[in-house]
Amino acid sequence: MRYLARLRRSGLTSALVSSILVVRNNAMRLSLRKGFSFGLTSGVITTLGMMVGLHSSTHSRLAVVGGIIAIAIADAFSDAVGIHISEESENRHTSREIWESTIATLFSKFFFALSFIIPVIFLRLPVAVLVSVFWGLSVITLLSFYVARRQRIPFHKVVFEHLIIVALVITLTHYVGSWVATLT
Repeated sequence: MRYLARLRRSGLTSALVSSILVVRNNAMRLSLRKGFSFGLTSGVITTLGMMVGLHSSTHSRLAVVGGIIAIAIADAFSDAVGIHISEESENRHTSREIWESTIATLFSKFFFALSFIIPVIFLRLPVAVLVSVFWGLSVITLLSFYVARRQRIPFHKVVFEHLIIVALVITLTHYVGSWVATLT
């Protein structure tokens, strides 16, 4: 509110004040979008990789649930601090924008990671892992559609690119988990 009053007192025309406020609001929305999309993407890929790897190596529901909770807490804070420092290092964001990205990353990573615990609790572990993979791929697909639409580019390229990366993580963690199982 003080910002608006200061702009009006500065003698700028109301059209210019409105333009400044639109730019300022878009920047705030950008910081939230950045944190949310980063947290969501990281929450899906990291959690799926951990789940598939732990399932392949231990076949233990307890290990998978513990891993999901650990990812939701430790990795959410880690990613939030990482995005915070990254935004600060660019030296072009306001303190508010930096904190918006930080908090959006923290909460989106935390809650999306925890969403994978639901099938593990209610379904047999092999089925829960498959359901989680479907859930994760669906979330990444929806986010990719959104990104492509905002950038006005063909969605199939964006979706394909992102799903290939997720599939690569799932495949690698499955085989590494199976290899780790042979070590015991």
